[in-house]
Amino acid sequence: MLMRGQQPNKENLLAWIDQVSFAVNEMNLYLDTHPEDEEAMAFFREKLKMRRKALETYARYFGPLTIDTANDNMSRSFEWVQQPWPWEPSKRGGCR
Repeated sequence: MLMRGQQPNKENLLAWIDQVSFAVNEMNLYLDTHPEDEEAMAFFREKLKMRRKALETYARYFGPLTIDTANDNMSRSFEWVQQPWPWEPSKRGGCR
């Protein structure tokens, strides 16, 4: 858990986004064939909230990953375009 004002670790945050995004996508597929499963729907909603929060946190510190997390300040400045993309190697070497 992050302390107030503490910057998250980029690699760990991306890994978390991958994990909760996987859960959201899998539950979406499951709910396509089991729409009455209330327990699955609750799990889906919980993971969806976690994903949104993680994406918002990532956007706040490293720039948006999705259009949903881009805000007006970022879209006007376009500074995030000049930064390395999440899949590009970092200056330390290796991906992310």
